[in-house]
Amino acid sequence: MMFLNFFVWGIWFVTMGTYLSKTLHATDVENGLAYGTQAWGAIIAPFIIGLIADKFFAAQKILGILHILGAGLMYYISSRTDFNSFYPVILVYMILYMPTLALVNAISFKQMNNPEKEFSFIRVWGTIGWIAAGLIIGWLAFEQSGSLVNTFKISAAVSLALGLFSFTLPNTPPENTSKKISIAEIIGLDALKLLKDKNFLVFFLSSLLICIPLAFYYQETNLFLNETKMSGAAAKMSMGQMSETIFLFLMPLFFTRLGVKKMLLVGMIAWMIRYVLFAYGNIDDSIGFLYLGIILHGVCYDFFFVTGQIYTDEKAGAAIRSSAQGMITLATYGVGMLIGFWFAGMITDHYKTVDGHAWKSIWLIPAGISAAMVLLFSLLFKDNKKIGK
Repeated sequence: MMFLNFFVWGIWFVTMGTYLSKTLHATDVENGLAYGTQAWGAIIAPFIIGLIADKFFAAQKILGILHILGAGLMYYISSRTDFNSFYPVILVYMILYMPTLALVNAISFKQMNNPEKEFSFIRVWGTIGWIAAGLIIGWLAFEQSGSLVNTFKISAAVSLALGLFSFTLPNTPPENTSKKISIAEIIGLDALKLLKDKNFLVFFLSSLLICIPLAFYYQETNLFLNETKMSGAAAKMSMGQMSETIFLFLMPLFFTRLGVKKMLLVGMIAWMIRYVLFAYGNIDDSIGFLYLGIILHGVCYDFFFVTGQIYTDEKAGAAIRSSAQGMITLATYGVGMLIGFWFAGMITDHYKTVDGHAWKSIWLIPAGISAAMVLLFSLLFKDNKKIGK
């Protein structure tokens, strides 16, 4: 389930910018709008989960229905020949897909006796699914042959298979049938009191703002690598998820040795370094810069987001744990990424050239934003508690 759920997403999402630019002749701003559908899906997802999945229907049944509907949308989108007809379909698809990320987690947790120890070994298969998607794109040479439209067709087929398979998963009935769930609880408003803590407020704002440079990576990297003539760019990008998997298993070693502040700063500094490497890397005499920038994804993501999730959990406590995580998710993958995708599209469009883009100028902007975040966070964030102690 976890493998297929992330494969369905990874098979088209990484290369969508290249597909839109090269096949549908979309502008960079339109690319930003397309990637921004992920953020809209993240904003709307809590309402689907909180108002429907948690109260009325078994999680595996909703998962099945969403993926069957998604399969139809993915196949339909492969027939779209211009951005104006592509965009509304991908928007509806992402609104349906993003809730599945919470549903597969809920189904997994229901079957576990000790989620803290067991879940990571299940969740890692999602990352492996993303890696497999990138390797398949490289193996079939979709980028080189200009046939990235097939990524949507593959996604449709796998989504249909996962939709049908979902109905065979263990029953995961709603748990809050007798509990009235408020809108405030769904979007995490009851966790706003955490923002009275100055350190948590700094962390919250930093999490939102760091998603602006993060969006550049998701939205522009595949197009950048293809324009620099790197063969099998999507497959090479899967090294980032491989790195993420390795660091995910190493995280417990860092949790008890480094404080929260150092962990979060390492993630931010890795962001800054990655974009500098992209700015000065090329396919000829500094291709190692490009590979290192991709591999740093594991440090960027795990050290900041995984640490941030654990920090939020400890600060919130049991009473508002879910609301606090919902608030952070809404701020980062929702508002932060929405701003980031739009901004990345505007910047990339500004530096468009006759034969591609002025990538050095583009990458130095998220590098600069990351550097500013490192400076402000290091000065303003004072909590250096060691996680787990």
